[in-house]
Amino acid sequence: MKRTLEEQRIEFSNQKFLATPLAGLLVWTVIGIIGIFSSDFIAVWSVFIGTGSIVYIGLFLSKFTGENFLDKSKPKNEFDTLFLYTAGQAILAYAIAIPFFLVDYSSLPMSVGILTGLMWLPFSWIIKHWVGIFHTLTRTVAVLALWYLLPEHRFIVIPFGIVLIYIITIIILTNRKKTQ
Repeated sequence: MKRTLEEQRIEFSNQKFLATPLAGLLVWTVIGIIGIFSSDFIAVWSVFIGTGSIVYIGLFLSKFTGENFLDKSKPKNEFDTLFLYTAGQAILAYAIAIPFFLVDYSSLPMSVGILTGLMWLPFSWIIKHWVGIFHTLTRTVAVLALWYLLPEHRFIVIPFGIVLIYIITIIILTNRKKTQ
């Protein structure tokens, strides 16, 4: 039986959505810790490698959150495909981050932090909940403010700012079914 797009949206929206934000939280925590204890050279590589690995860590964590992204027995859902496209959009944003990084290496946590967070905006539309709008707007404003306010500590404060936003986002995601 073919499901309508609205049925698929409801099915997609009923997921937990914890694996990927948990992966982001873990990676940005590690990036912040590396920023505290390592050279800027190592911190730069931690941003590139860490953010590039979020999707793979999310795939791994999905087995433990009950989401199991690689489960082939689940029926195809067009919103899973749309979500993958938004992840691809975030990856393509490195085309902006890398040239800016080559001019000013300290721009990396800001540009990657903002650009990869933009994928939360269409997520809000898909699930018809404000959490993605909150995440994107708060993350953008916080990252930009931290970049300007604490230029000597960009590889520390920006990652931990993103971690705080992930914590709040995960709490909202966990409680969203209770408030709907």
